[in-house]
Amino acid sequence: MSRIVVTGATGLIGRAVVSALQARGDQVVALSRDEQKARRQLGTDVEAIAWADPLTSRPPETALANSDGVIHLLGEAISQRWSNEVKRRIRDSRVLGTRNLVAGLLDVAEAQRPRVLVSQSAVGYYGPRGDEALTESASPGNDFLAEIVEAWEAEAQAAEDLGMRVVLTRTGVVLDAHGGALAKMLPPFKLGIGGPVGSGRQFISWIQMADVVGGLLYVLDHDTASGPVNLTAPNPVTNRDFSTALGRALHRPAVMPVPAVAIKLLYGEMAEIVLEGQRAIPRRLTELGYPFQFTDAEAALKDALAG
Repeated sequence: MSRIVVTGATGLIGRAVVSALQARGDQVVALSRDEQKARRQLGTDVEAIAWADPLTSRPPETALANSDGVIHLLGEAISQRWSNEVKRRIRDSRVLGTRNLVAGLLDVAEAQRPRVLVSQSAVGYYGPRGDEALTESASPGNDFLAEIVEAWEAEAQAAEDLGMRVVLTRTGVVLDAHGGALAKMLPPFKLGIGGPVGSGRQFISWIQMADVVGGLLYVLDHDTASGPVNLTAPNPVTNRDFSTALGRALHRPAVMPVPAVAIKLLYGEMAEIVLEGQRAIPRRLTELGYPFQFTDAEAALKDALAG
């Protein structure tokens, strides 16, 4: 049995990760701004410890000491209209939160320090690149999200100076009907008025929630995993093909195109994520031998909708 610390444990991915860790017999420590909320959501078997303000303080040493690993999932939601204040929160929650986490790890005596940090990242690192196949060796983009992700990853990589193995999981569009991008897509598609967005040619680097969790635990456990790892399915699809697959999964038509101008009016600057996208390829996960549960988008969507 391992003792694993999880930040962002009450989020969509965090709850699934905690459940999977418990299912295999690990002891889970949830670092949370609100430890009582964490206990209510995650159950009394989880050791919930308060990290009152990740932007200004280090996590308690007692939470990190004598733990085997840390899965760091903390971050402000990207999928909202970006004002200057929202952009600041998106950046600070990732960059400052990770900086303070690593500072907290420095406080832990070397003999008691976790051996591995799995730090959430995003395929936004690459910026909009059309249909270019993007493996982990691709260069970063230069838009708002790419600059944030690059700074975010640099803060996490600082833990290597502490002798820790660091994995940066660049996560794509997570398919889960209970939250995230898919939950936002469902209402119009269920009404039969969904369809491709903009040109429909932009790629979606999707991944089913089961493989998000499976991939995170896989790189946590495998000592040969380090550095950036694209946490995406092997077969990214265009927005048009994804819309068709979602329509089939729901047994609804998916032919109503959504004009780019409508998305820009709704989301402002954040619309570029939807209208551009990335074609990320999980080369490292494949090399490591991770057994993907879902490689076909339609099958992944059907499973997500059945859950």
